[in-house]
Amino acid sequence: MTSPGPGTASPGPDHNRGPASPASSPPSPTGPADPDITDPGDEPIRVTTLELFFDLVFAFTLTQLAALLVHQLSPSGALEVLLVFGVLWWMYGGYAWLTNARAPVRTADRLLLLVGMGGFLICGLAIPRGFGPGGTETRVALGVGYLIVVLVHGGLFYRVNRNIVRVTPFNVSAALLVIGAAFVPTPASYLLWVAAVAVQWLSPLIIQPGGRFNFRPAHFAERHGALVIVALGESVAAVGIGAAPAGVTVSVALAAVLGLALSAALWWTHFGDGDDERAEQAMAATDRSRQAGLALAIYYAHIPILLGVVTLAAGASLTIGNPTQPYSGGAVAVAGGAALFLAGTAWFRWALRIGPITLRLAGAGFALATAAIGATVTAEAQFAVLLAGIVGMLVAERYTRTRTALSSPSG
Repeated sequence: MTSPGPGTASPGPDHNRGPASPASSPPSPTGPADPDITDPGDEPIRVTTLELFFDLVFAFTLTQLAALLVHQLSPSGALEVLLVFGVLWWMYGGYAWLTNARAPVRTADRLLLLVGMGGFLICGLAIPRGFGPGGTETRVALGVGYLIVVLVHGGLFYRVNRNIVRVTPFNVSAALLVIGAAFVPTPASYLLWVAAVAVQWLSPLIIQPGGRFNFRPAHFAERHGALVIVALGESVAAVGIGAAPAGVTVSVALAAVLGLALSAALWWTHFGDGDDERAEQAMAATDRSRQAGLALAIYYAHIPILLGVVTLAAGASLTIGNPTQPYSGGAVAVAGGAALFLAGTAWFRWALRIGPITLRLAGAGFALATAAIGATVTAEAQFAVLLAGIVGMLVAERYTRTRTALSSPSG
């Protein structure tokens, strides 16, 4: 992931986020002395509407990954989803670090960010045939779209923090590997994709981003939380898409409502209990020299969360259209998606030391077990049992927290 650099806020008001921070803000005494970094100071910035627009475009790629899994629910399909998600999520993180360094309030920044969004859109359009035989043009389009994403990001970030030159060569190399994968047979293309993912994901071991980039914790936490909400919204859309062809019968309506309730329960596990706010506080309390490592931990923890949403959306599309019929593939996808999401929230808590994880891991195991219900009974039964299990987990967490608070000396 390209690491964020601190930037200066643009002078003048931004109607998206209130008054901008002055460019002449004094440097923080705890900030790095690296001359390539422009210290952003301690002034908070909010997620702008353009960033939310960006997230909606990125969410389209998640929707396309879910569609790919629907049409190819197999080990090879799962591998393709992992590989494409691997490179796309890496660069989403790069743009999140970028806008954390400097909000996109200047016209040139906004226009270039829109170009980057266009690159993500091209990638999303090409995903369904990104690996298929005979689709060289589409596979090239995926790689070219990704190269656009990488080049725009590197150019924008260089204006904020020149340390990005340590990172951009890795990202460009990954994009060229993806383009090269379009010209070789499918088995060999997998190897090039694996190399692209490895080049980027292992780059922090070489770059050592700690101390080279500064953060605004409030913005960083809010940006990732906003994407999770958008992604969950896409899972709700998948419920509607799966239900539409069958018409609105009692069974379809019941399955759709249960699917919505399940998405809401997953939302509650991450936002209803204040984990996002505690994450912001934990990051703000961390020394700046260690914030890059903590940001990477947040980034990695969101991988199972978002893959869980993608998998759950695929499962919902496969099962809700025929809710009264058992379907093992869709049942496994629903169970696996919920389990991944819960495991991701446990990882998130563990990485930031913001809450217990035992019940979350138990909930993930319970979610996996519900696949047997969907495969042998009905989708409604699986959704209902899975929903009850997540609600029970949340109640148990609330009870444990309340009991601990009452038994503490200050309680």
